[in-house]
Amino acid sequence: MDPVGQDVNLNSPNKGLPVEYSSSLADFPVEGAQRSLGNPLSPGLTEEEAQALQNELAKVEEEISTLRQVLSAKERHAAELKRKLGLSPLNEFKQNLTKSWQDVQTSNPYVSASATLDDITHSEAYKKTQETLSQAGQKTTAALTTMSLAISRKLGDMRNSATFKSFEDKVGNLKYKVVGPQGDVSPPNSSTPTQDNLPF
Repeated sequence: MDPVGQDVNLNSPNKGLPVEYSSSLADFPVEGAQRSLGNPLSPGLTEEEAQALQNELAKVEEEISTLRQVLSAKERHAAELKRKLGLSPLNEFKQNLTKSWQDVQTSNPYVSASATLDDITHSEAYKKTQETLSQAGQKTTAALTTMSLAISRKLGDMRNSATFKSFEDKVGNLKYKVVGPQGDVSPPNSSTPTQDNLPF
Protein backbone atom coordinates (compact mmCIF):
# COMPACT_ATOMS: atom_id res chain seq x y z
CA MET A 1 0.00 0.00 0.00
CA ASP A 2 1.71 3.27 -1.00
CA PRO A 3 1.51 6.13 1.57
CA VAL A 4 0.42 8.76 -0.98
CA GLY A 5 -2.86 6.99 -1.69
CA GLN A 6 -3.50 6.33 2.00
CA ASP A 7 -5.90 8.36 4.16
CA VAL A 8 -3.78 9.70 7.07
CA ASN A 9 -6.59 11.49 8.93
CA LEU A 10 -6.64 9.88 12.36
CA ASN A 11 -10.21 11.05 12.95
CA SER A 12 -11.49 9.65 9.68
CA PRO A 13 -13.49 6.41 9.63
CA ASN A 14 -11.39 5.52 6.55
CA LYS A 15 -7.98 5.82 8.28
CA GLY A 16 -5.33 3.56 6.93
CA LEU A 17 -7.32 2.63 3.84
CA PRO A 18 -6.25 3.71 0.38
CA VAL A 19 -8.04 6.82 -0.92
CA GLU A 20 -9.49 4.89 -3.87
CA TYR A 21 -11.53 2.74 -1.45
CA SER A 22 -12.59 5.61 0.81
CA SER A 23 -15.30 6.86 -1.56
CA SER A 24 -17.01 3.47 -1.46
CA LEU A 25 -17.15 3.75 2.34
CA ALA A 26 -19.45 6.78 2.16
CA ASP A 27 -22.39 4.39 2.21
CA PHE A 28 -21.49 3.19 5.69
CA PRO A 29 -22.60 5.18 8.73
CA VAL A 30 -19.82 7.39 10.10
CA GLU A 31 -19.12 8.63 13.58
CA GLY A 32 -21.19 11.73 14.26
CA ALA A 33 -23.85 10.87 11.67
CA GLN A 34 -27.45 11.48 12.74
CA ARG A 35 -28.85 8.13 11.73
CA SER A 36 -27.68 4.58 12.15
CA LEU A 37 -29.49 1.33 11.54
CA GLY A 38 -31.10 1.13 15.00
CA ASN A 39 -31.79 4.86 15.58
CA PRO A 40 -34.99 6.51 14.45
CA LEU A 41 -34.95 9.66 12.32
CA SER A 42 -34.68 13.05 13.97
CA PRO A 43 -38.07 14.76 14.29
CA GLY A 44 -38.91 16.80 11.22
CA LEU A 45 -36.54 14.89 8.85
CA THR A 46 -37.68 12.65 6.07
CA GLU A 47 -35.74 9.60 4.94
CA GLU A 48 -34.50 11.45 1.83
CA GLU A 49 -33.38 14.53 3.84
CA ALA A 50 -31.50 12.31 6.29
CA GLN A 51 -29.79 10.50 3.40
CA ALA A 52 -28.86 13.83 1.76
CA LEU A 53 -27.42 15.11 5.06
CA GLN A 54 -25.50 11.87 5.53
CA ASN A 55 -24.05 12.13 2.03
CA GLU A 56 -23.14 15.78 2.61
CA LEU A 57 -21.48 14.87 5.91
CA ALA A 58 -19.42 12.15 4.23
CA LYS A 59 -18.39 14.63 1.51
CA VAL A 60 -17.37 17.29 4.06
CA GLU A 61 -15.36 14.75 6.07
CA GLU A 62 -13.61 13.64 2.89
CA GLU A 63 -12.77 17.28 2.06
CA ILE A 64 -11.44 17.78 5.60
CA SER A 65 -9.26 14.72 5.19
CA THR A 66 -7.93 16.00 1.88
CA LEU A 67 -7.24 19.44 3.34
CA ARG A 68 -5.37 17.85 6.28
CA GLN A 69 -3.20 15.88 3.86
CA VAL A 70 -2.49 19.01 1.81
CA LEU A 71 -1.72 21.01 4.96
CA SER A 72 0.62 18.30 6.23
CA ALA A 73 2.45 18.23 2.89
CA LYS A 74 2.72 22.05 2.87
CA GLU A 75 4.10 22.06 6.43
CA ARG A 76 6.74 19.48 5.49
CA HIS A 77 7.66 21.53 2.42
CA ALA A 78 7.90 24.73 4.49
CA ALA A 79 10.11 22.97 7.07
CA GLU A 80 12.40 21.74 4.28
CA LEU A 81 12.65 25.26 2.78
CA LYS A 82 13.47 26.74 6.21
CA ARG A 83 16.15 24.09 6.72
CA LYS A 84 17.70 24.90 3.33
CA LEU A 85 17.63 28.64 4.14
CA GLY A 86 19.28 28.00 7.50
CA LEU A 87 16.37 29.41 9.48
CA SER A 88 16.43 27.90 12.94
CA PRO A 89 13.60 27.98 15.45
CA LEU A 90 15.67 30.45 17.51
CA ASN A 91 15.94 32.85 14.55
CA GLU A 92 12.20 32.56 13.98
CA PHE A 93 11.58 33.25 17.67
CA LYS A 94 13.76 36.38 17.49
CA GLN A 95 11.94 37.58 14.38
CA ASN A 96 8.57 36.93 16.01
CA LEU A 97 9.67 38.75 19.15
CA THR A 98 10.88 41.76 17.14
CA LYS A 99 7.66 41.84 15.14
CA SER A 100 5.59 41.55 18.33
CA TRP A 101 7.49 44.44 19.93
CA GLN A 102 6.93 46.55 16.81
CA ASP A 103 3.23 45.65 16.93
CA VAL A 104 3.09 46.68 20.59
CA GLN A 105 4.78 50.01 19.84
CA THR A 106 2.24 50.79 17.14
CA SER A 107 -0.76 49.55 19.13
CA ASN A 108 -3.36 52.04 20.34
CA PRO A 109 -2.83 51.41 24.09
CA TYR A 110 0.96 51.92 23.79
CA VAL A 111 0.60 55.07 21.69
CA SER A 112 -2.04 56.37 24.10
CA ALA A 113 0.14 55.63 27.14
CA SER A 114 3.13 57.33 25.49
CA ALA A 115 1.05 60.40 24.73
CA THR A 116 -0.26 60.48 28.31
CA LEU A 117 3.27 60.20 29.69
CA ASP A 118 4.40 62.97 27.37
CA ASP A 119 1.50 65.15 28.56
CA ILE A 120 2.46 64.47 32.18
CA THR A 121 6.10 65.46 31.63
CA HIS A 122 4.99 68.75 30.08
CA SER A 123 2.38 69.55 32.74
CA GLU A 124 2.76 72.34 35.28
CA ALA A 125 2.47 69.97 38.24
CA TYR A 126 5.36 67.84 36.92
CA LYS A 127 7.52 70.92 36.32
CA LYS A 128 6.80 72.25 39.83
CA THR A 129 7.59 68.86 41.38
CA GLN A 130 10.82 68.65 39.39
CA GLU A 131 11.82 72.17 40.51
CA THR A 132 11.02 71.36 44.14
CA LEU A 133 13.09 68.18 44.02
CA SER A 134 15.95 70.07 42.37
CA GLN A 135 15.88 72.75 45.07
CA ALA A 136 15.74 70.09 47.80
CA GLY A 137 18.78 68.40 46.25
CA GLN A 138 20.69 71.68 46.16
CA LYS A 139 19.79 72.43 49.80
CA THR A 140 20.86 68.95 50.86
CA THR A 141 24.18 69.35 49.06
CA ALA A 142 24.74 72.72 50.70
CA ALA A 143 23.88 71.29 54.14
CA LEU A 144 26.27 68.37 53.68
CA THR A 145 29.04 70.74 52.57
CA THR A 146 28.47 72.98 55.60
CA MET A 147 28.46 69.98 57.91
CA SER A 148 31.70 68.68 56.37
CA LEU A 149 33.37 72.07 56.84
CA ALA A 150 32.16 72.23 60.45
CA ILE A 151 33.53 68.76 61.19
CA SER A 152 36.88 69.64 59.61
CA ARG A 153 37.05 72.86 61.61
CA LYS A 154 36.11 71.00 64.82
CA LEU A 155 38.84 68.41 64.21
CA GLY A 156 41.36 71.22 63.63
CA ASP A 157 40.28 72.94 66.85
CA MET A 158 40.49 69.65 68.70
CA ARG A 159 44.02 69.04 67.40
CA ASN A 160 45.10 72.44 68.71
CA SER A 161 43.52 71.83 72.13
CA ALA A 162 45.60 71.21 75.27
CA THR A 163 44.12 67.73 75.75
CA PHE A 164 45.12 66.60 72.27
CA LYS A 165 48.63 68.12 72.70
CA SER A 166 49.01 66.24 75.99
CA PHE A 167 47.91 62.99 74.30
CA GLU A 168 50.32 63.64 71.40
CA ASP A 169 53.20 64.21 73.87
CA LYS A 170 52.43 60.95 75.66
CA VAL A 171 52.42 59.01 72.38
CA GLY A 172 55.71 60.68 71.41
CA ASN A 173 57.28 59.71 74.75
CA LEU A 174 56.10 56.13 74.34
CA LYS A 175 57.63 56.02 70.87
CA TYR A 176 60.88 57.43 72.26
CA LYS A 177 60.95 54.72 74.91
CA VAL A 178 60.21 51.90 72.47
CA VAL A 179 62.16 53.02 69.39
CA GLY A 180 64.92 55.12 70.83
CA PRO A 181 66.26 58.63 70.11
CA GLN A 182 67.46 57.99 66.53
CA GLY A 183 64.30 56.16 65.45
CA ASP A 184 66.06 52.79 65.41
CA VAL A 185 64.67 49.84 67.27
CA SER A 186 66.69 49.20 70.41
CA PRO A 187 68.72 46.01 70.73
CA PRO A 188 67.19 43.28 72.91
CA ASN A 189 69.56 43.85 75.92
CA SER A 190 68.90 47.57 76.12
CA SER A 191 66.53 49.12 78.61
CA THR A 192 63.31 48.39 76.68
CA PRO A 193 60.29 47.41 78.71
CA THR A 194 60.05 43.70 79.38
CA GLN A 195 57.01 41.55 79.50
CA ASP A 196 56.57 42.29 83.19
CA ASN A 197 56.78 46.08 83.08
CA LEU A 198 55.00 47.05 79.85
CA PRO A 199 53.35 50.49 80.08
CA PHE A 200 50.08 49.22 78.71
